[in-house]
Amino acid sequence: MTAASDGGSGSGGPGARADQAARGRPDDPPAYYQCHVFCCVNKREAGHPRGCCSDKGSVALRDYMKEAARKLRLPRVRINASQCLDRCELGPTMVIYPEGVWYSYASRADVDEILQSHLVEGRRVERLLLRPGDVKPPR
Repeated sequence: MTAASDGGSGSGGPGARADQAARGRPDDPPAYYQCHVFCCVNKREAGHPRGCCSDKGSVALRDYMKEAARKLRLPRVRINASQCLDRCELGPTMVIYPEGVWYSYASRADVDEILQSHLVEGRRVERLLLRPGDVKPPR
């Protein structure tokens, strides 16, 4: 887990590392987890104009991701369910910290690619990345 373990370049370029370092203080205890993945599983009422990640299969995909990460034996990685991440139209969505990298994903294959590329190899899955201002999923 190269990028996740050393702060990596993140999605914000060279300034992202300095920004991440500025969030902590020298006297902070070490992080318990090296990486947190938050998968939106929010459920909205039927017909809501923004939609919701749950209706797009996020609960099953998050469960799959948790089990797949366990099988990969990723150290100090936590796959969490999250309520609304406020990017409903782009969902299902996830955000990975400490980098703050956002993804839209729709299949087990997408989850496998994110796990392998981002969490194991420290690379980004460009085709699934969400950027500020996106209004449609990148697929």
